[in-house]
Amino acid sequence: MTKKIFFTPGPSALYYTVEEHIKTALKEQVMEINHRSKQAEAYYQSAVEGLKSLMSIPGDYQVFFLSSATEIWERQLQNLAIQHTFHFTNGAFSQRFFDFAQAWGFNAKQAQAEYGSLTAFLPGMIPEETELITLALNETSTGVAFPLEQVYAIKKAHPKAILAVDGVSAFPVVDLDFSQIDSAYFSVQKCFGLPAGLGVWIVSPQAMAKAQEKQAAGHIIGSYQSLPNLYKNGIKNQTTYTANVMNIFLLAKVCEDMLEKGISVIRSESNYKRAVIHNAISEHTSLTHFVEDEKLRSPTVSVAKVEGTSSQHFINALATKGLVMGSGYGAFKGQHLRVANFPTHSKEQFEQLADFLQAIEVS
Repeated sequence: MTKKIFFTPGPSALYYTVEEHIKTALKEQVMEINHRSKQAEAYYQSAVEGLKSLMSIPGDYQVFFLSSATEIWERQLQNLAIQHTFHFTNGAFSQRFFDFAQAWGFNAKQAQAEYGSLTAFLPGMIPEETELITLALNETSTGVAFPLEQVYAIKKAHPKAILAVDGVSAFPVVDLDFSQIDSAYFSVQKCFGLPAGLGVWIVSPQAMAKAQEKQAAGHIIGSYQSLPNLYKNGIKNQTTYTANVMNIFLLAKVCEDMLEKGISVIRSESNYKRAVIHNAISEHTSLTHFVEDEKLRSPTVSVAKVEGTSSQHFINALATKGLVMGSGYGAFKGQHLRVANFPTHSKEQFEQLADFLQAIEVS
């Protein structure tokens, strides 16, 4: 069977070195070792050091491993706010975080944008009593990117609030200055090209202090997965629970590979591939960009609106070439094409995709 190329925005194509690393993992019996063994601790330490080097994460920030980014939404609510939260929502995933906050009983407010656009940050928009501010660097459902200058402006305007950034389909491509945010998180099945089942939470000293403050005030911040307990285990290079050691091992290896290639090369290639697919969308008579403002278009997930037919027409045609596309998310299923541009995708694959896309006719 011809090997397929997955351009789906997560789970997506495995990073091209993962197959060999899985073979190594089998030889080293990674899936069988105790999660508190010295071997497992070494993988944890290697993964943390690799992530910090790859994305220039400050030395005093902590990196923890949980089950998924979805879990981290709830852990942030448990640990980082007592009453007041504020959420920038411009797609299904950022909206879901806001919904979680409401379900937990927080006084949650939002700046809700029409999907495909973004509400610009303005002075006075966020109430002064806000403790936790959330946003998605890259809204995977709509392909909208949050401008970094706005991210930094939000933190500057609200230095006492915890700023939490969803980097699920952004890291490590988006060059975020972590020193200007407090909490960042992602799952590994997108840009890092790994199997699903591992979430990564990056936490600042200010966020750690907020969790301790909330706990000291008598509020419940969780048990096993509270920040103090994550930290107590993390400084020993251990997780709080029997974690996905295999994926931590693979993450460490892929970070090594990306560092060897060079993060500047990865980001430069991403810009090239984005230009290729954006040009293909612009030139096709039956496709338009869902995100009209070019400055807001994601560097890693391109979303095309299909006209005159269903997106399934394009998906089926590309499938005959071994190319697997993502459909629209939620209410946009059948109306959109979503194309992942992750580090494992080569420039040649994107050039091939663009050629095949252009050849698809709509009667």
